[in-house]
Amino acid sequence: MTQTFIPGKDAALEDSIARFQQKLLDLGFHIEEASWLNPVPNVWSVHIRDKECALCFTNGKGATKKAALASALGEYFERLSTNYFFADFWLGETIANGPFVHYPNEKWFPLTENDDVPEGLLDARLRAFYDPENELTGSQLIDLQSGNEARGVCGLPFTRQSDNQTVYIPMNIIGNLYVSNGMSAGNTRNEARVQGLSEVFERYVKNRIIAESISLPEIPAEVMARYPAVMESIATLEAEGFPIFAYDGSLGGKYPVICVVLFNPANGTCFASFGAHPDFGVALERTVTELLQGRGLKDLDVFTPPTFDDEEVAEHTNLETHFIDSSGLISWDLFKQDADYPFTDWSFSGTTEEEFATLMAIFAAEDKEVYIADYEHLGVYACRIIVPGMSDIYPAEDLWLANNNMGSHLRETLLSLPGSVWNKEDYLNLIEQLDEEGFDDFTRVRELLGLATGADNGWYTLRVGELKAMLALAGGDLEQALIWTEWTMEFNSSVFSPARANYYRCLQTLLLLSQEDARQPLQYLNAFIKMYGAEAVEAASAALSGEAAFYGLPAVDHDLQAFPAHQSLLKAYDKLQRAKAAYWSK
Repeated sequence: MTQTFIPGKDAALEDSIARFQQKLLDLGFHIEEASWLNPVPNVWSVHIRDKECALCFTNGKGATKKAALASALGEYFERLSTNYFFADFWLGETIANGPFVHYPNEKWFPLTENDDVPEGLLDARLRAFYDPENELTGSQLIDLQSGNEARGVCGLPFTRQSDNQTVYIPMNIIGNLYVSNGMSAGNTRNEARVQGLSEVFERYVKNRIIAESISLPEIPAEVMARYPAVMESIATLEAEGFPIFAYDGSLGGKYPVICVVLFNPANGTCFASFGAHPDFGVALERTVTELLQGRGLKDLDVFTPPTFDDEEVAEHTNLETHFIDSSGLISWDLFKQDADYPFTDWSFSGTTEEEFATLMAIFAAEDKEVYIADYEHLGVYACRIIVPGMSDIYPAEDLWLANNNMGSHLRETLLSLPGSVWNKEDYLNLIEQLDEEGFDDFTRVRELLGLATGADNGWYTLRVGELKAMLALAGGDLEQALIWTEWTMEFNSSVFSPARANYYRCLQTLLLLSQEDARQPLQYLNAFIKMYGAEAVEAASAALSGEAAFYGLPAVDHDLQAFPAHQSLLKAYDKLQRAKAAYWSK
């Protein structure tokens, strides 16, 4: 068999692919290659997923088909090893009370009487970073996955790289502030760590360049000429009508970062891609392949025009958009003729061991502490790297303002609503509670509760605003019900099925009619049936009377059997739990 070696990897692509695929089968995961894209020469991307759990999927990119598949499989192991596929979900009572929730080496810190952050969690530097005013409480740090206040705060062990000491970091902080940043898997420990550290630099420098509207130096033609495969990809894009800028993003040779920007003159928009690696050529190739990962040429019309509004560009919400799908705003200043830094023909490359040491030295020079958790329980090395002040995707204040456990205490109550028979005022009190606790009306209820509902029921599209319409109906407050019904139609109807959109049109009409004292509803019944159909009229009438206000929401019991999507997720997690238990019992 041919052996293909590419820079930055410690094994042949063929060996990596075969090993990763076999390990997945051994663990009970059946992965399929769902879609391939090769929009220009030397740019491949692939989408792979679990045949039995569609929520477990990754994308890979590379200059060749094999490189893209190895990339996708590596990312799959990264996300299995770090539990990232399950980061947004409640794992149920059984796991919450099992021998361990996340890993056998996790440590639980019981809540204290005064609800202070328990002793033994974090180190002094981390406490000062996350909670400078000493306002954080222990209950704010309960993890979404267990929601188990009786057990306390779950801390995961990380190694502080400056002195190799173990520091326990709450799973809640990891999930809320770092999401997928700094996670990696690879053929060897150093290969994966170099990739994880490179990703931290990539996103940190990207945020700085965008937020500070930095003007970057173009990579000279003679340097680009060293990379003919990349040049061919760029030439093809330009021939298709997409001008390309390739920039040195190292900020004067300090960081191993490249930036490539695509213009779409057809609609006046642009898209900036960033990539990082100690090897200049690898970083450049990654940046170009990232530009088209999961995209064909026809998908390059969804970005935004450059702007002169530097304040808007620097807003945290814009940087979050760039993290999610790179569709945020870019300043025109990025493209100024006079760059803020000179071009540097940088290289940080060496063996993966040398590269790891080189990258760590950059963090040390910036006085940044690096914390690493290593995972080898699936037979493939993976890690999660946290660099407070550099790798955070969300600010520490989100622990107060947008904590992913904020809705956990409402889960049982909200899931019981479809079959509930409460006093009318109790439904209206729940609306008040949602307001008092500050839940955004646009928040999806399934995300608030950490549930995988599947797309075939009303829970999937249900937002807090729509829930308020239902609660107002159940509570007999038809004026408030009309306000929230019209809110729902304005802000949520685009994601509704035709039947659900029709139901809400019918409901709005009946609510408007209910305000017309001089009109007799029966006079309009025949017309309503012809307009909306008998089924919708019957359902809307039942909602109006408060008899069946929770349209399209199936009743859900505590084991969530009503949600097959959640069940498939739990089955996938059970495979991981078995592998962890076996590994840590050795």
